[in-house]
Amino acid sequence: MVKENAESRTSSLNCVDLSNPDINQSVNLLKQACLDSGFFYVVNHGISQEFMDEVFAQSKKFFSLPHKEKMKLIRNEKHRGYTPVLDELLDPENQVHGDYKEGYYIGVEVAENDPKSQKPFYGPNRWPAPGILPRWRETMEKYHEQALEVGKKVARIIALALGLDANFFDQTKMLGEPIAVLRLLHYEGKISDPKKGLFGAGAHTDYGLITLLATDEISGLQICKDRDAKPQKWEDVPPMKGAFIVNIGDMLERWSNCVFKSTMHRVLGNGKERYSIPFFLEPSHECLVECLPTCKSATNPPKFPPILCQDYLSQRYNDTHANLTVYKKQTSFNT
Repeated sequence: MVKENAESRTSSLNCVDLSNPDINQSVNLLKQACLDSGFFYVVNHGISQEFMDEVFAQSKKFFSLPHKEKMKLIRNEKHRGYTPVLDELLDPENQVHGDYKEGYYIGVEVAENDPKSQKPFYGPNRWPAPGILPRWRETMEKYHEQALEVGKKVARIIALALGLDANFFDQTKMLGEPIAVLRLLHYEGKISDPKKGLFGAGAHTDYGLITLLATDEISGLQICKDRDAKPQKWEDVPPMKGAFIVNIGDMLERWSNCVFKSTMHRVLGNGKERYSIPFFLEPSHECLVECLPTCKSATNPPKFPPILCQDYLSQRYNDTHANLTVYKKQTSFNT
């Protein structure tokens, strides 16, 4: 197992205000954050606190259902639906088993008869029956739509911070037809112990462009700015009411030729239940992720080969989730 400092300190993150008329200030704050930790807060993003409270309330209602009911909606090969506790193993080198969390994936809704549904990560979502959870689908679809708009606003500031046109990521081949995945998460009220390999969520980096994280008031998220440090130093990221905690993913690190950092992070349980909602914003399936023109030179050539977004994401998801065949016996009563 990787050695780490027993004590953690609280991280001080920049705060980007999307209502700030001074775009240069926002660009500078974001750029500084992406060069340092790859994490920052976003406030005044346009999603009301009242609606956020409703989304969290509906999330809790789902996770409060009997296990048998949740298993009827087990995730499929398109990564839509329920993921049980221990399903995801993010840090196999340091974890004795999967994460102490359960989740629910919701992606871009694409009808089964639509040719686009043949693509990875596209297709119809799995929804609880309206009789069991009224208004649940409508709430989640509305939140997916609003979070996507926030993500696009942040991406425009990122483009400016990288010396690109503000609308660079708005191109059809990028965020015009994105792979945008909402995930509801519920962490059991267990206590993590890194020395024993027990985690709410094991140490990992996110796969895509950016992640918008909404969370309740329970702490647990930690970041490690230097994954190669020995011992590793972990910093707590406290929740901020009404704010998203935003981090950049591996795909943006590749795009920027490591100018911007995809920072390792994890969740430690403290004995309290915790709910969070990450929104993963990725480019379109056919997007070729290759070094940006503003991030390379004769003395700083591209560090990564070009790769299609869908190929990269498919491999990363398959590497970290349990094989679906392990659930066939558990769900056989539904067929």
